[in-house]
Amino acid sequence: MDFILLAKAAIMGVVEGLTEFLPISSTGHLILAGALLGFDDEKAKVFDIAIQTGAIFAVILVYWQKIRETLIALPTQRQAQRFTLNVLIGFLPAVVLALLFGKAIKAHLFTPVVVATTFILGGFVILWAERRAPRAVRVVSVDDMTPLDALKVGLVQCLAMVPGTSRSGATIIGGMLLGLSRKAATDFSFFLAIPTLIGAGVYSLYKERHLLSMADLPLFAVGLVFSFISAWLCVRWLLRYISTHSFVPFAYYRIAFGVVVLITAWTGWVNWSG
Repeated sequence: MDFILLAKAAIMGVVEGLTEFLPISSTGHLILAGALLGFDDEKAKVFDIAIQTGAIFAVILVYWQKIRETLIALPTQRQAQRFTLNVLIGFLPAVVLALLFGKAIKAHLFTPVVVATTFILGGFVILWAERRAPRAVRVVSVDDMTPLDALKVGLVQCLAMVPGTSRSGATIIGGMLLGLSRKAATDFSFFLAIPTLIGAGVYSLYKERHLLSMADLPLFAVGLVFSFISAWLCVRWLLRYISTHSFVPFAYYRIAFGVVVLITAWTGWVNWSG
């Protein structure tokens, strides 16, 4: 057993868990961490997507009461049915566009300029959203969302197909710009992540199954466990954070990280087209 490789898997799991649900792009951070660790071959790319499932289990655990109540009430209560329908509606646009354009996006948009641009532009969008969102709150809770609200957030989530955008950043900030409160946008982003990231992980494992063997099981297990633990801590922290703080610090972090992308690409330190 290669303990150095397992240590790399643990580090990548922590990076995934800490960045998946913050508006700072987990993909960008995994690319950088993978380059620093020498963990960026084809199998590592499958690993990066698969360990998202660990982060999603953390969301399920944090929101288990809401999920459980919804499942129990689903056959009889209209509110539970509407909430479930909203999650499905928000999930579908990403599925359709990923199947249609996913391969082309990976082939043409994983470039340093695109990644840096989306990081920096995303930072300025967050600053703008934070300035106008408090005056435009229309939906206070996820239970108040309409199917049209869910569809709009789902369409915004598709922007995360462009590397460096951040799925959580697109859905949270997009939701706020569409009239959701910071809490409602964050909650719906987490619920929307459950089918989105589990689907992406299962699809990636199936599609690239020829790269994998039973010998890879310990590697993936370590990544999943560390992704789960770090994501659980991060989600709990974020829910407390948003009750009294804005996303402005993340905006400045994104702008700074965009500069890091340009510098590391220019020096040849990181292969951002990977």
